[in-house]
Amino acid sequence: MRGHLIHLVCGSTGAGKTTYSRQLADALSGVVFSVDQWMATLFWIDSPKPLQATWSMERVERCAAQIWATASEVAPLGVPCVLDLGFTQRGTRARFVQLARQSGLSAQLHVLDVPTDERWRRVLARNTSGGTAAQLPFDLTRDMFDFVETLWEPPTDEELAACDGIRAAGPAPG
Repeated sequence: MRGHLIHLVCGSTGAGKTTYSRQLADALSGVVFSVDQWMATLFWIDSPKPLQATWSMERVERCAAQIWATASEVAPLGVPCVLDLGFTQRGTRARFVQLARQSGLSAQLHVLDVPTDERWRRVLARNTSGGTAAQLPFDLTRDMFDFVETLWEPPTDEELAACDGIRAAGPAPG
């Protein structure tokens, strides 16, 4: 794990990606780039009511591009960069692995493998406590959760092998 400078943390909703990312960055003396934090700081205050998926996704993509631009400057300095961008889809993971390789950086995939019922329990707890893990300005409904589930493409064994991947149970439930 020490030799990689780009770490992609992926998992479906409620898997504990942000908590895991912070723990990993602490262990590596690295820095976390969390898309939820960037969205909260830059865009959520201006979000339309009701929230529109197209509006959100355009801004998520902008954040991801700027996160990569920053991480690709930081990592060559020897600082591990932990990217907490969800990486729910295979194509997005492949794009970031390719970006890392084109920059001469090694990337490692971290997959949080948490059962659906446990992830939903965590989402409900976060909704109730106003938890800061996701920094969302709204409660995540079951319909939203189920929709994201349809987008989730778990990494294959081949994908994991291609980027020295790690399957983790995720952080301890909080």
